[in-house]
Amino acid sequence: MTQEFAEDRYEKMNYRRCGRSGLMLPLISLGAWETFGGYTGAEVAKDCLYRAFDLGITHFDFANNYGTPPGNAEIVCGEIIKTMPRDELILSSKAGYRMWPGPYGEWGSKKSLIASCDQSLKRMGVEYFDIFYSHRPDPDTPLEETLGALNLLVQQGKALYAGVSSYSGAQYADSVRICERNGLAPITIHQPYYNLLGRGIERDLLPQTKRFGTGVIAFCPLASGLLTDKYLKGDIPAESRAAQKWGEDWVKNNLSEKRKATLYALNTMAQERGQTLAQMALAWTVRLPEVTSALIGASSVAQIEENVKSLTMLDFADDELKQIDELTK
Repeated sequence: MTQEFAEDRYEKMNYRRCGRSGLMLPLISLGAWETFGGYTGAEVAKDCLYRAFDLGITHFDFANNYGTPPGNAEIVCGEIIKTMPRDELILSSKAGYRMWPGPYGEWGSKKSLIASCDQSLKRMGVEYFDIFYSHRPDPDTPLEETLGALNLLVQQGKALYAGVSSYSGAQYADSVRICERNGLAPITIHQPYYNLLGRGIERDLLPQTKRFGTGVIAFCPLASGLLTDKYLKGDIPAESRAAQKWGEDWVKNNLSEKRKATLYALNTMAQERGQTLAQMALAWTVRLPEVTSALIGASSVAQIEENVKSLTMLDFADDELKQIDELTK
């Protein structure tokens, strides 16, 4: 039975065109990395997906190896999505990281990508993905083969759009030229790591995606929780991924005294703006028009609601941007 959702859901969200394509994405998207089908249960996943959709989040992002065991995120969320209006959703998945043993269970060969997509479709119980990604560049497989596999998935109707993730600016530019030269499905979207603490794509990738008209969806816009206030007090919240997945050493290794000082200063800025640190970080991530969406993870409805509130204050004064640059560059 189809769940009923808020009638005003599309009035609550900002949408942005994905590069020069016709695809529109919400400014905030929801991903399943390490949460749904991982350390959170199916009921939490259902509550989060339902509430996200009520708030206008139409894009849900997966990969073949997400969840515990790998693939469980697609299984758990696939059951939930059966009760949602499929034609109003953008579903994406990826392949490229290790999923099963042997030479075909990872990287970017045609064998691996086609098999992975077929498996993901079965796990989710859907006929197609709106976006299917090459999850990472393969140093040993020609780009022509990887991109040809994505093109085949589009031709077969198993994916509507092709994407790449974690490709450098040069690798992405080479991929665009190969697609154009060989008449392959264009790269509609790139999913890179991007946040206040990781700004490398501003120099390397974003000039290229802007030039070629490809959309960008930033993963880890909150730097795996560092750009929230959960670690500013020094303790590790019991419900956090650090406590349940990564351990105390992860926090220690990622929170040097210099970084703590940066985070405290950013948190003060956010408070002066009337935002939480997370809200300011998300607003900053999508400040550039070429960034189509910020891809969040969440283990509770409250986190989703807080993150969506970032959209109420997206503008930054010049002096705020200058201060952020001084703290983070």
